[in-house]
Amino acid sequence: MKSKNIWKGKFGPLIIAEIGGNHEGNFNYAKKLVRLAISSGVDVVKLQIYQGANLVSPIESKKRFKHFKKFELTPNQHISLAKMCQKAIVFYLASVWDKESLLWIDKYLKFYKSGSGDLTAYPILSELSKRGKPIILSTGLSTMSEVIKTIKFIRGQNKIYENNQYLSLLQCTSSYPTSDNEVNLNVIQNFKKNTNLTIGYSHHNKGDLALVSAYLLGANILEFHFTDTRKGKKFRDHKISLTPTETKQFIEKIKKINLLLGKKEKLPTESEIKSNHLKTFRRAMYFKKDMKKGSLIKEEDLICLRPNHGIDARKYKKLIGKKISKNIKAFSKLN
Repeated sequence: MKSKNIWKGKFGPLIIAEIGGNHEGNFNYAKKLVRLAISSGVDVVKLQIYQGANLVSPIESKKRFKHFKKFELTPNQHISLAKMCQKAIVFYLASVWDKESLLWIDKYLKFYKSGSGDLTAYPILSELSKRGKPIILSTGLSTMSEVIKTIKFIRGQNKIYENNQYLSLLQCTSSYPTSDNEVNLNVIQNFKKNTNLTIGYSHHNKGDLALVSAYLLGANILEFHFTDTRKGKKFRDHKISLTPTETKQFIEKIKKINLLLGKKEKLPTESEIKSNHLKTFRRAMYFKKDMKKGSLIKEEDLICLRPNHGIDARKYKKLIGKKISKNIKAFSKLN
């Protein structure tokens, strides 16, 4: 990827469908979700690669250890999913949560995604940084100070990350679902001000309003969880996921927003010009009464009316005190 287009998607923002662990360890289901995500029109299909033994202590967190063990896919299965994305010309992405997995999946990754829980996992971040690919950092659970320190740590590992195009941040709240009052989209602008990096939003709120709002606030990366259906699902992440239909609807909203945002340059539009509204909506100067030749024009003789025929209303002061050269009827065009 060229650096200037690293975080640019087909429709403006880079749109990431996060399957994550929604496959629940079922490879056939994982393939189905990848196919559905691809057909939904997203730019990136994302999963999570972990081995329970390399992620969670079986002593300190037995339930979480069992959860991650249950949701594991094999290396060959992950590679197969990556190849499905490559064949469809869609980026494959995975949060890689241990060094060993990075060895066999790295060649399928154009950039890296570090989850919120790993913002302070410096050994993992060091391993990613050594390889010099662009990195997306999710920032749930963190303070601004922690985010800045992690950026400095990564740049200390590899100078390539001094190029702002090689790092990006996602505003994120690690609650599932995230309540409306904890989404905190205003952090997007705060991140922009304090880091000068590409900023995005990782979505754990229900619906797509927060995603749309984040885009309007300047988020260039939009990540959300993805599933086939929320009906009958018990695993937490399904409940905050968009379905294929909802994903397509969301993308249509982004496309519509792009049209609505339009151009930055302020000029009359083509329709305004064709409709002649520059004349019919704007005003010119007219006399309120019949005026005789030789009269001196006083301000009280004038009125500002549509259409803008003759002398533009912005020039009214130039008329005051002038001598009339011929008889002029009230409300007729002035030359």
